Amino acid sequence: MPSADASRTADRLADARARGDAPALADVRLVSLPGNVPPWTATGVRVTRGQWVTLLASGRLVLAEVLDLWVPPSLALWARVGGRGPLVNGTGDTTSFQAAHDGELEVALYNGEWGTQDGALATPVELYATSGGTIDVAVVTWRGAAADGLAALRVDDPLVAAERARIATPDATPVGWRHLWFLGPTECFRSCDHEGRPAVAIDTANSVGILQKVIDFPLGPATTLAWRWRVDELPAVGPEDTPVAHDYTSLALELENGQDLTWYWSAALPVGTHYPCPLPTWTARETHWVLRSGGAGLGAWHAECRTVVDDYRAAVAGAVPARVVGAWLIAVSVFGHRRGRATFADVVLRDGDRTLRVI
Repeated sequence: MPSADASRTADRLADARARGDAPALADVRLVSLPGNVPPWTATGVRVTRGQWVTLLASGRLVLAEVLDLWVPPSLALWARVGGRGPLVNGTGDTTSFQAAHDGELEVALYNGEWGTQDGALATPVELYATSGGTIDVAVVTWRGAAADGLAALRVDDPLVAAERARIATPDATPVGWRHLWFLGPTECFRSCDHEGRPAVAIDTANSVGILQKVIDFPLGPATTLAWRWRVDELPAVGPEDTPVAHDYTSLALELENGQDLTWYWSAALPVGTHYPCPLPTWTARETHWVLRSGGAGLGAWHAECRTVVDDYRAAVAGAVPARVVGAWLIAVSVFGHRRGRATFADVVLRDGDRTLRVI
């Protein structure tokens, strides 16, 4: 298959429209987003509430060229309409969505962290000044549903083919879980089973995502978190405790004080190592705990049980919170651009006679 190129895609769609081969295609235009330009960029495309829009993107946002640190459109490209949310981010380099209201379509490269669901930054805009690369976007608007318009197109193009395939693939997000809104949805997580019981599989490649489940469970001295997991492939090759090598898959508990404690299998750090997240926007709220390390045992199922308060007191300063308010599954593989695979099953919180099955 030829490499994706949004500018070629835009030309092919414009030609098809001019020939009359794409009656459902209302408009197509190319928008280029340099990596050093802060959000948001007006596209000049006005949409009406409920109108279908498709974004077909190529390129990369380069965060640090010397470190080969870059992100693809699936992570970097976001959209909104009329200067307000909801924010739209695709699970891949292509996506389709219906406009939530009338207005001009805007697109942005995400470099840092969103502070509001209307698209205000929580991190300094100055971060963009040192970024590079370009992401090109073929912005397509439709008369009718995007799926129907794409299916009717007589265009041989890899980005068009990718979006057709994405639309045809059922959503495998586990029921009862949601994606962390300011990271956006991903295809890293899917429902599966382990010995006939529900499980969640993680398969991440050059991506990042957090899957959340809202829970409410009292946290006492005897509260335990038990689970079974099989880690097939580690996304890191060395220690994960630096900002440029922080690739891992993990299970976490979110606590009512805004802290989360996450247990993971390290590529190289010693078992029992714990440390605040090395990413600046997460340092104050996330603590990592190395539960297993190295290649021994990969590909096999293992059972774990942690006394949550003991781990919290050993790793986090301050008073112990009174409640667990969420469970997270985390997948990060964007720093080294490698693949990570793991499956989690039989995740249970217990305290005396009280039991809550998370998975």
